[in-house]
Amino acid sequence: MTTEPLPVTAAASPPLPAAAPYTLSGDVLHHHWLPVASVAEVQEKGLLGVQLLGEPLVVAVLNGGDLNGGCEVWQDLCIHRGAKLSLGRVDGSQLHCPYHGWVYASGGQCVKFPAHPEQTPPAKAAARTYRAQEAYGLIWACLGEPQAELPAFPEWGDVSFHKTWCGPYTFRASAPRVVENFLDVAHFPYVHEGILGAKDVPEIPDYDLSVQGTQITASGIRVYQPDPDGTGVGRYVEYTYRVLGPLSASFDKIDEDGRVFSIFMSVTPVTETLSRAWFAVALNYPGLSGEALRAFQDHVASQDLPIVESQWPERLPLDLQAELHLRSDRVAIAYRRMLGEIGMTFGTA
Repeated sequence: MTTEPLPVTAAASPPLPAAAPYTLSGDVLHHHWLPVASVAEVQEKGLLGVQLLGEPLVVAVLNGGDLNGGCEVWQDLCIHRGAKLSLGRVDGSQLHCPYHGWVYASGGQCVKFPAHPEQTPPAKAAARTYRAQEAYGLIWACLGEPQAELPAFPEWGDVSFHKTWCGPYTFRASAPRVVENFLDVAHFPYVHEGILGAKDVPEIPDYDLSVQGTQITASGIRVYQPDPDGTGVGRYVEYTYRVLGPLSASFDKIDEDGRVFSIFMSVTPVTETLSRAWFAVALNYPGLSGEALRAFQDHVASQDLPIVESQWPERLPLDLQAELHLRSDRVAIAYRRMLGEIGMTFGTA
């Protein structure tokens, strides 16, 4: 298996806005695993401030830089005077607050007050901690009680696929809007003309659709693409889309020679109207280099960006009467219905 690392810095990812400490509202997303950072950037910095569902978080490696022991995700807040812990430093298995030097151990408990070294910190002197795990080269966090497994990405462990991480791409739009755009084939001839579609063949054939809980599969979507994989060779391809959860999806597109080009995508809902989309491209055939493939995907994402950010309302409408739908929108309709059925409110209207 060959896997390209995630780029530590993405040009399409500007700094996150400031956010006030957030009180969990009980939205269904608090009980799902969501990506917050790449392993590469956490390993490089050891301490990283991020946001998830409006909550400021700090991702820390408290094992002397060894991710094998896992990383930890805490609220980015020192309980003493509210400073951001992400501005501090990691020393082995301890995190030092930048303001008064409070020392936090793995698990979030403060173990030392430098101003009063003789005093044992009480149990309440602790950071709020959240569940975290590493998978697919990403760090995932859950702010509540996990009620679902991580979204499936079988190509990650398949040695016949070459994987390249792209992004993250920052969208000033709600996360469900970003996911729905990923599932949409009919926009290819217009937004991605000359690459993923051609205006003289805009027709979308009928396709098969199945729904099982939060898992949605749309298959048999055959379209012509002038440049389906960045090599510049036009082909007919057949798509199979899979919705893997509220904010994760994937597709396989297979050309007439049986070659498979797949993308696994998961979105970080930073706030209700700010999102980061992580893309892993997987090919089971020789193709572009990792650098060239990232450039190809960067270009495709740059075409989606202004369109998705222009959509109104910013939050995805779950009332199917709010917008008009066509037969080619069946997968999007199923996605909106699923979000409504599980009670998702964050980023929806």
